[in-house]
Amino acid sequence: MRFKDKAVVVTGGGTGIGRAMCLRFAREGAAVVVNYSKSQTQAEEVVSQIEGAGGRAWAIQADVSNDRQARQLIAQSVERMGRLDLLINNAGWTRFIPHHELERLSEEVLENTWGVIVKGPIYCIRAAVPHLKATGDASIINTTSVAAYTAGGSSLIYVAAKTALAGLTKALARALAPEIRVNAIAPGFVDTGFVNWTPEVLENLQQPTRLGRTIDREDIADAAVYLAADAKSTTGQTILVDAGDTALG
Repeated sequence: MRFKDKAVVVTGGGTGIGRAMCLRFAREGAAVVVNYSKSQTQAEEVVSQIEGAGGRAWAIQADVSNDRQARQLIAQSVERMGRLDLLINNAGWTRFIPHHELERLSEEVLENTWGVIVKGPIYCIRAAVPHLKATGDASIINTTSVAAYTAGGSSLIYVAAKTALAGLTKALARALAPEIRVNAIAPGFVDTGFVNWTPEVLENLQQPTRLGRTIDREDIADAAVYLAADAKSTTGQTILVDAGDTALG
């Protein structure tokens, strides 16, 4: 088990990719905090599944776009687990708005998307840094998106937010070295039910990839374990997990 006796916080850990990450790190021996904002039932199910397999996990509610709540999340996590080795900023928020429909970018959409995807990681990271530095071998992983490289995605503000998170990853890798490695994962399309796609758009997104297979949430979790446990000389990098579609066009 590559993360035995270590401690992980996953924001947005109750559903989708975050859920897969929580379960994967628990199988690797980690104690896991499953953060959620509204998905309490799902987060508690993840905790039950981890505990049923003999692991340690806690569900902690926090809206990471709120600085006070983000700080409380990290403080409570360290109190329960006794340490912090890995912070995964995975929480997201979006609404499908075709890019040409600019008038539909309401203040709610703009603020919620930017708040969760950009401000949330900043709030969590600055609260977590003292605890991460104390472990001597810590890292941060941000979940960005291929939208940051293709300018596609669910909305213009989603593209802007994920692009900002990719840049933030590099800037933080420089700022926090050598004590903390900071990397990101940019998933391709993973059908988690996270976005309110129209049936037509969803059908197009579900077309076969260059590798002739769909990308699933476990693929993203595998990449996270690699970055956290194996890639000891890797920082400031973003791994695209999209079956090669972005690179190959």
